[in-house]
Order: sequence, then structure tokens, then C-alpha cells
Amino acid sequence: MIRQGLVDIQTVDRTILVELKYSTTDNFVGKDVYDDLTRAYLQPMSAKKLAKASGFLQQKNPEFRLLVYDATRPRSAQWDLWKTLSHLPVNERGKYVSNPRNGSVHNYGCAVDLTIATKDGKPLDMGTKFDYFGELAYPEKENQWLKQGKLTRKQVENRRLLRSVMQKAGFSSLKTEWWHFNALSRAEAKKMYKIVE
Repeated sequence: MIRQGLVDIQTVDRTILVELKYSTTDNFVGKDVYDDLTRAYLQPMSAKKLAKASGFLQQKNPEFRLLVYDATRPRSAQWDLWKTLSHLPVNERGKYVSNPRNGSVHNYGCAVDLTIATKDGKPLDMGTKFDYFGELAYPEKENQWLKQGKLTRKQVENRRLLRSVMQKAGFSSLKTEWWHFNALSRAEAKKMYKIVE
């Protein structure tokens, strides 16, 4: 990753916490997909934006930290995740994992999955786990879930806090995952960077 020009995000901001979920069994696949990859890498531009978001968060609450669950994902790992969802039709699969043939923004080092945690690493309650495949994770449906009592006000506030600091730092969010943010669109990433295989 370093040979390809990516940087370890903790060298850019030491206060950012990292727990790569695909280096553990605590993920939707239930196995370690990353093997010896345990550090979070991003393109330098993406890492700078993340450090900005971290600063914005700590201005709002000095006790909070960004906790990164996934950053640059090699395309070989993207194939593993894609194949795990082979029971779903291709268009349905694409809602949760980008088709490796097209490349994911993660594969270019321009996307990050994360949450907010306390200084000691305890994640705030966001109403679902990371990588929850269902509409309860959709930011665009939060008001509906709030009215129906499926999400609490605090859970929605936590998600909105995460979105506000990430968007202020220049990231865009997805409609279907409260944890996923892109520093660039896939088209922009493709123009600027090579896929990490």
C-alpha cells in the first residue's frame, strides 16, 4: 500500500482509532478476509480529509474519537466479499458490496467505513451494527424509523453527528449505509488513482 502512495491514517492523525473489521471474524462474512492487513491506509488526500473530520468531532466533543472499521480494501478481498453474497441477485448484491469488476471506491483508497467511539474505543450506539444489510441502516429512512420507534433519538443524533463532521471535511455519504463515506466519487478516483489489487 505504501509503495502505491497510500498512507497509514494513524501517521496523519494519531487520535483516530482503528479496528479493521475484515481483519477479524466480527463481520458479515464471519471470517478474517484481510489476513495480515491490520492498519488502515488511504490516499493522502483522503487521509487529510479524515484528519479534518477527526478535528471537527473533537471540537464538538473532546471525549469522542473516530473509529475506523475499513479503509483501503484490496480488490482480492472485494472478490471474497462479493462471492459471499452469491445467494443474492447481482443488482441486489451491488447494494451492499460493489462489483469488483467495476472496482469499489475502497479499492482506490478513497472510501472509509467508520463510527464514533469514546476515547477508550467504545462505539456509540448507531442503532445497527456496521455492515448491517437492511433498511434500518439507511440514513434516508432515519426519520421514518424514529417515528416508528425502531431507532431512538440518541441513535439518530449519533449518526447525524458522524455525517456532519464527515461531510464538513469533504466526504459524501451513501443512502444505504450510515458508516460509509467517500472522499471522491468512483469516476474521480478512477481518473486519479490505480486500483489496489
